[in-house]
Amino acid sequence: MKSDTKQPNSLWGNIFRGRHKEENIRTILARLPLFEGLSKRELTQIERILHLREFRAGETVFLQGDPGLGMYIVERGVVRIVQEPGKNMLAELTEGDFFGELALLEEWPRSATAVTETPCRLFCLFQPDLLDLIDRAPQLGVKILLRLVRTIGERLNTTNELLQRLQKNGHPDGTGNGR
Repeated sequence: MKSDTKQPNSLWGNIFRGRHKEENIRTILARLPLFEGLSKRELTQIERILHLREFRAGETVFLQGDPGLGMYIVERGVVRIVQEPGKNMLAELTEGDFFGELALLEEWPRSATAVTETPCRLFCLFQPDLLDLIDRAPQLGVKILLRLVRTIGERLNTTNELLQRLQKNGHPDGTGNGR
């Protein structure tokens, strides 16, 4: 795992960090649909390519329209996903949630803005690092890509169901209150 925070002696901090933190990161990874069922060894390979980013409350992680470069995993804190203009909240994400996974496949423009609600620790998995992992460990890469496609498919189905309810009833929750 790489640390991109600006802390003195961050190299030494990575070398001497506690085992508890490593296990916590692996535990979070193991619960994510993208990495579910992977071995400890495989999770360690993924952990090595993650980049740690720390944000203060109110900081922008990325803006709607920015090119997608990778996905983010929330280790600690609250991140809001909002639609511009108007800052309509689409989701509030907490520990163990992830977002931006579509950017692992292609650098499409971000469809929403991500802003931290509280101080946050996020782990980033960037597309070039995933592609490098796929080159080095093709079997692991295929496992991740299949899970990624499945996750994106599930989210697409959920979005389609919401749109159908909205079209039918005028409001996503089916109450008809949108008219």
